[in-house]
Amino acid sequence: MSSKLPKNLQGILWSMDINDIDPIEDKDYIIHQILAYGAWDHLVWLIKQYGKQEVKSEFVNHPSKDYSSQSFNFAQKILFNLPDSAVDKRYYVKTFPRIIK
Repeated sequence: MSSKLPKNLQGILWSMDINDIDPIEDKDYIIHQILAYGAWDHLVWLIKQYGKQEVKSEFVNHPSKDYSSQSFNFAQKILFNLPDSAVDKRYYVKTFPRIIK
């Protein structure tokens, strides 16, 4: 795993300076930002960097409310081939109201 992030990720990881992001410590942020906002080349880098199983595990086990319906459906159905019962769209898609437990 590389300790430096490619400069072309700065536009996807806009809320932090790319030079201050730690690929291990900030893994959840990196994964969700790229899944939600990245282009194909960003996704390819993400899978090479962390592995598909690690990315899938982060997606399933640590939801982030950053996704549009389209980016969520792409990650859930096409990239990871997950059934609807595996993830609750309300915890991912930003247009759904927040869930209070």
